[in-house]
Amino acid sequence: MTSQTLAAVTTGDGVRIAYRFDGDQNKPVLLLSNSIGTDLHMWDGQVPALTEHFRLLRYDARGHGASDVPEGAYSLDRLGRDVVELLDALDLQRVHVLGLSLGGIVAQWLGIHVPERVDRLVLSNTAAHLGPADQWDQPIAELLQAPDMRATAEMFLHNWFPASMLQGDNEIVEGFRRTLLATQRQGVAGSWAAVRDYDLRRTATLIPNPTLVIAGEHDTVTSADHGRQLAATVPGARFTLLPTVHMANIEGQTQFLNTVVAFLTEQS
Repeated sequence: MTSQTLAAVTTGDGVRIAYRFDGDQNKPVLLLSNSIGTDLHMWDGQVPALTEHFRLLRYDARGHGASDVPEGAYSLDRLGRDVVELLDALDLQRVHVLGLSLGGIVAQWLGIHVPERVDRLVLSNTAAHLGPADQWDQPIAELLQAPDMRATAEMFLHNWFPASMLQGDNEIVEGFRRTLLATQRQGVAGSWAAVRDYDLRRTATLIPNPTLVIAGEHDTVTSADHGRQLAATVPGARFTLLPTVHMANIEGQTQFLNTVVAFLTEQS
């Protein structure tokens, strides 16, 4: 396996987006897109298995990790165009896309607006809409007024993982906690604004790419019903329900990987 250290591209609006490759450059490229409050390391545990089949392209969304953190509300359109500009800069015409949570929302946008850049889509623990919109205003305001990320970090962790993983000093959970505490509040608030303002319930019907929707049976962020509704909206989409909370790639790693790899390597 060949690996590349962190690099970056600059978008048209002057924001630096950090990325890295892992795996054999002769294999098909699989783009991985992350949840709010995480960076590209949220996929570290899945890299060994995925690089058996793919060259992985991971990136830090604006507001997160080693990417820039512009102030103000972000939009789904801008988050999607960040990915398109990244693919353009790397001269990648067509890739598989796997997105979880906000990453799954960005993946939907790609399937709607630039389907020619996408081979197969995996939409994990995500939704076509998370409303009503005004439910996000108070959390955004409170986060921007908070002294730090501690309270928000604990909220995320309790939404992401089962109680069994939150007990004691779970090494995986502690890694996510460190990432959350190091994340700038504006990055989370800006991303929440993108979630507040998006609605793909109609346009998701335009996705022409082969699509797999994965949901968590116990997910309270993007529910199993959200997943079912999304799978029913995207033409021909498949639906898989895993016995997990929100971070299905972590909690249900083996089943998650088996499901994803089988779908992405299936012959048309």
